[in-house]
Amino acid sequence: MSAENALQKALVDKINNDTLVLPTLPDIVLRVRKTADDPDVNLNQMAEVIALDPSLSARMMKIANSAYLGRAVKAETMQQAVNRIGLSQIKNIATALAIEQLYVSKNDVIKKYLEQVWKRNIEVMSHAVALFQLYLQQNKQSQLDLDVMTLSALLHNIGVLPILTEAERRPNEFANAAFLNQAIQKMSGKIGLSIVQEWHLGTDFETVVASWKDMSVQSNAADPVSYVDFIRLGAVAAGFFKSQRGRVITIGMDKEIIRDIDVFEEPEFKTVLQSVKEAFN
Repeated sequence: MSAENALQKALVDKINNDTLVLPTLPDIVLRVRKTADDPDVNLNQMAEVIALDPSLSARMMKIANSAYLGRAVKAETMQQAVNRIGLSQIKNIATALAIEQLYVSKNDVIKKYLEQVWKRNIEVMSHAVALFQLYLQQNKQSQLDLDVMTLSALLHNIGVLPILTEAERRPNEFANAAFLNQAIQKMSGKIGLSIVQEWHLGTDFETVVASWKDMSVQSNAADPVSYVDFIRLGAVAAGFFKSQRGRVITIGMDKEIIRDIDVFEEPEFKTVLQSVKEAFN
């Protein structure tokens, strides 16, 4: 058996035996999400929880004062930042800001791969969110949410983490870019679905992670506009998902998300794109 097939077999066996180690959310994110779900929570309590993690506090303040949220007046305190972001949105924003902590490794090959994956995630998310924000300007009645869009885009490829963890445990056999690419292509969607189910994030996230690469899902003009549409368009605009570029653009036009491919070169899009990148870098 080739090493490539051995990696995939090892992953399949662990999935079937329910022994595949899935990544866990950072403790501070679990606390933020639990606090946000409390119907009696107030702004001060949420601010106190976020303040427990200086890194998250700093990034949350940056988000609150960013063009990403369209805020002109600067927030000076964490309470003001929480108020601007909103209690209903803050758990997804906090999760999005902390996800990068999971993309670490001591193995040089895996570390480099993780860095590339995270960089790609930021590019896809930035393009998808910029397009989403422009879409909302013309479709204010949309039921889609910015915080869900942002976190969905950062999670769309989360299934790579257990694959890379397995490779890290047996680096002499599996820490090879070609083997990893094949395993990720074939298995990351299914594994990613297991992760977001384990994290209890909800069906919107499950649909994105499991289906964004499956062009048989949500590809008809009659289908409602969804987060999947924006992530596909974001991936194409960022220079990825090249095999489906033409089809993704056509679907985006059919659903009236974009006018044509030129939207990605327009000054307004580039301005919004830059504001999103600045908020999350």
